[in-house]
Amino acid sequence: MLYFILFFFVLMIQRLVELFIANSNEKWMKEQGAKEYGKAHYKMMVAIHIAFFVSLLIEGGIFHTGVNPYWPILLAGFILTQLGRIWVISSLGKYWNTKIIVLPKAEVVAKGPYKYMKHPNYLIVTLEFLIVPLLFHAYWTLFIFALLNQFILSIRIPLEEHALRHETDYERIHLHTKGWIPLIRKEK
Repeated sequence: MLYFILFFFVLMIQRLVELFIANSNEKWMKEQGAKEYGKAHYKMMVAIHIAFFVSLLIEGGIFHTGVNPYWPILLAGFILTQLGRIWVISSLGKYWNTKIIVLPKAEVVAKGPYKYMKHPNYLIVTLEFLIVPLLFHAYWTLFIFALLNQFILSIRIPLEEHALRHETDYERIHLHTKGWIPLIRKEK
């Protein structure tokens, strides 16, 4: 139980830090003339993420049945996703956000993981929604929120791509990348 509480606490602190960064970036981008897309679905996405943490707290914490025997592998996977998250945030810099906020005429970031993939952050979140519940035997949380995450991404990704194509040079940067799957950019 102690491991769950510690892990959950670290996860919550991380999310709060990310929200602080996102709010700071949002303010800066809007001062530069950025436009926000997808306000309606964003509320649903936030609700899904909050419900994920509540479900994890109940299933993995209150009904705690121990840590997965493969925890070293799962923890290593989780740490890799967090390193990926840091890579994503640092690559996008002031343009990183939890919302779809696009600065018209901005040059699309094509460095870091964005040199190879269109939506690395969504891959990271998808992996987290699998790894974190597995760590603590929260199988209902895994099943329900893996599906809900894919549902919200099926709304969010097309909307984000539309906004980027409409406002930036996104089409030129990702000329050889088709859709969300395959994720890997095809080099010329």
